[in-house]
Amino acid sequence: MELILKQDVENLGFKDDVVTVKNGYGRNYLIPHGYAMLATSSAKKVLAENLKQRAYKEAKLIEDANVIAETIKGLDIKIASKVGSGDKLFGSVNNINLADAIAKSGTTIDKKFIKVVGGSVKRLGKYQATVRLHREVVADITFEVVSES
Repeated sequence: MELILKQDVENLGFKDDVVTVKNGYGRNYLIPHGYAMLATSSAKKVLAENLKQRAYKEAKLIEDANVIAETIKGLDIKIASKVGSGDKLFGSVNNINLADAIAKSGTTIDKKFIKVVGGSVKRLGKYQATVRLHREVVADITFEVVSES
């Protein structure tokens, strides 16, 4: 079944991509939740026209995303957390905590676009995270989890 995605779907594709999925996945999940629509010939023509018009706007979005990527790469992010015995944390540090730390520096990024390498952090130290600002702009950032004083 060929579908046109109406929004980004994790592990499938980005908005306005034409994807092929199994019939049940498309009919029972993607279409009813509003994530996709059938890729008929007329829908494909409309999509092609929309993409042509959007190409100019897309260049500006990519430029803005690159500026944000350079800004967050230069940040020195330290996340304070309560520590138990040794360097083990009470709880964990995840993408929500990282989004809050980035927001304190003045750049707001939605938590769903941040992926901490390894999922969540449970010990003190330096870690990596990936921030997807645009389908073509991905920034790798380093952050440090420190003990709360």
